[in-house]
This record gives sequence, C-alpha cells and structure tokens, in this order.
Amino acid sequence: MRDLVLIGGGHAHVHVLKQFGEKPLQDARVTLVGRDVETPYSGMIPGFVAGHYSFEECHIDLARLCARSGARLVHAEATGIDRTGRRVLLKDQPAVTYDLLSIDVGSAPNVGAIAGAEQWAIPVKPIAELGRRWLEFSERMKTWQGPLNVTVIGGGAGGVELALAIDHRLREVAKAASLQVTLATKDEILVGQAAAAHRRLRAIFLRRGIRLLEHAAAERIERGAVQLEGGQWHQADAVFVVTEASAAPWFTGTGLPLDERGFLAVDDTLASTGDPRIFAAGDCATMLEHRRPKAGVFAVRQGPPLADNLRRVLRGEPARPFVPQRRHLSILGTGDGRAVATRGAWAIEGRWVWWWKDHIDRKWMRMYR
Repeated sequence: MRDLVLIGGGHAHVHVLKQFGEKPLQDARVTLVGRDVETPYSGMIPGFVAGHYSFEECHIDLARLCARSGARLVHAEATGIDRTGRRVLLKDQPAVTYDLLSIDVGSAPNVGAIAGAEQWAIPVKPIAELGRRWLEFSERMKTWQGPLNVTVIGGGAGGVELALAIDHRLREVAKAASLQVTLATKDEILVGQAAAAHRRLRAIFLRRGIRLLEHAAAERIERGAVQLEGGQWHQADAVFVVTEASAAPWFTGTGLPLDERGFLAVDDTLASTGDPRIFAAGDCATMLEHRRPKAGVFAVRQGPPLADNLRRVLRGEPARPFVPQRRHLSILGTGDGRAVATRGAWAIEGRWVWWWKDHIDRKWMRMYR
C-alpha cells in the first residue's frame, strides 16, 4: 500500500479527493492533512461578507468529503517535511509518512511589511480564518453608534471586492453607525487588468461613497488609525489587509527549490523542481515556466491535471505537462447584487453579471458538497 499525502485543503486538493474517491487506486491510500476542517471557496467569500451566502454555503466540509472519498483525514497543522524519511512533520502530533506528497496550503498577506499590522489588523488570508472573524465583527457592529471608519489595504481584485462587500453589509447591519469605508493601495487598483475595469470600479466607488486612495501605501497601523505614505494618518476603527501574498515560513526548511518570494518552485507537471515525489498547486506554488497571478481561478484549474499526474506517478507512469491559460475571465462582485466582468481589454457591469457569477460559483460548490 502506497501513501499519497495531501497537505492542505485548497481548491486543487478538493478536486484530487473527489477524483480519487470516484476512481480509487486499489494499492494507494489517500490522507489529507488539514489545519482547517472547513475550507472556504475563495470565489464566494466576498459574497459571504456582503451577506449573500451563509457560512455553510461557501465552505466545504473536508471531513465529509474525505469520508465520501474514502480518504483519511488528519486534523493538524503541517510544520515541515523530512524528505529523507518521507515524513510530514505536524504540530503537536506524530509525523505522517508518505510515498507521494502534494502541497496546497494557499498563502497569507505579507502583514509583516506594515508596522503594527500583526497586532491591529485583520488579515484576509488564510481565508479559512476570515469567515468566523467576519461573523464576530459584523455582530459587534450591530450595536455600534456614531462614526465607523473601516479601511481595506490592498488594491487587487480581493481588496476591491472586500471593500465593496464590507460597505454593503455594514450599511445593512450597523444601522446606528455613520459608515465610511476606505480602500488604500500602494499602486492603482486592479493592476494588470483592463483600463475599462479600472474606470468602472472607480465610478462604482464614487457612486457608493467609498473613499479610494491610490498610490498611498500603508506604513503603520495603530489602534484606531492607519498611517499612509507621506505621514498622513487616517482614522480606522477596523483594518483589513489584502496585500501581496506571502509563502508559508516552513517552506524554507524543506530544502526544496523556492522562487524569489519563497513559494514552492514547480515545473509544468506541478512537481517540485527539486523532488519528483513532491507536487504543489495553488497559491503556495509557482510554475517557473508559466507564471500566473496568485488567484483562485488558477488553483481551481490546476485540480484536474494535478489529480491526473498524482495518479500517473502512483501507477509508475510519467507525469504530463500542463500549460495554464494566459487570459482568464475575472468577475468581481460589487456587494450589492451586481458585478463587473473583465477579460482582456473589455469590462461589462450589471446585475445579470452577478447572477452569472453566482451560477458558476454554486455549480462548482455542488461538485464537492
């Protein structure tokens, strides 16, 4: 019996579990090592924050999925890899041995780059922690009276969607508050996306009364305030950080090749460039020959080729190369039942775009629930 061990319950691993459950290999045992038993679908989290989805609707129960797939679940946090002994090292638990290993643990905002962020800010990643934090925060806001200033730091798609979702939800639940949501980013919003998308989102921010501060990097966070580049202080009763992703610190102790930002370096089969028995997918990995943004759409699409290659290696066959698409459809929910879709140079907006996004997301979730 050979042991396939999956570290992390990311989008790609969810598909691996489902595929191996539907077509099991008789001489292979699958084990999932997960710090979180309920894994969120990142595409639905802004809708959850906006109040359109319940916690259960946008989270996958890994215990139930493992039970249905015939996989073993080890509820523990991975802290390292003993490659010589082929063991996954766990926090406060015995190590788990492997014959073939795959890693899909996502990423986290680089909060260490902003002074005071670790103490005073709410990081959006790991996303698995955001759900309960947001429910607790929004519950407290129901009794808030007077000015309420919420700052979102980070102008990528995640930060833009979160700012719009927070604005929508708090206007519903914090009835006695005078709300002001601010988005601050060191660059322009949506860097790398179409100019048409920039124009539409800026117009939406203006229409909704959300303050947009571009070219305004956050330098320090203290209780009740954020200091931006240039020394300006802005009042902030709550700060959410959605900045550039960072890699898990324990990667550096594995001896595996990493990219310049500390993410696991993989080839076009999703195998580590330094160890053919270790694969990686999602935000925690970088395909050196096909670099793409750290976005959920790419993690989702890595699921099928990852599952296929893990199966092939277990059968003694060579892994197949995989080339991710360069251009992809991006649909950004605006929190109020509308959305903006962008691909290439164009962007469209409307309520029907949100219905389209909602249909896509719910269809994906149904496959794994």
